[in-house]
Amino acid sequence: MNRELDIDQTELVGAWQERLPQVLNVGDQAHVMADEADQQAIRIHIATAGHEMYSFDFKCAYVDSREVSVQLIDVERDGRTTDERTEPIQELAHDYTRHIHECAQSLQSQTR
Repeated sequence: MNRELDIDQTELVGAWQERLPQVLNVGDQAHVMADEADQQAIRIHIATAGHEMYSFDFKCAYVDSREVSVQLIDVERDGRTTDERTEPIQELAHDYTRHIHECAQSLQSQTR
């Protein structure tokens, strides 16, 4: 059964902004914003800890109240767009995607 997401986007952003840093690696920083074009989605900006200075932008769209689709939008290194096909970046993106899914799981009680 496909269940629609029944939560205000502002509330959703607030819940994600509060929870996501708890599932990320220590020192990573996350900023969650509403997706202006899609009421069922949020935008996530993650800045990595350490000297690499990578930042990742993801779109996280709710397929239904329990499942999210995560799409990598952009990767920057020290403020400049970088090749996201390299192995280290792919590994980081995969890791962050897993953390985003983990966060969505932990917020299920609020998105039902």
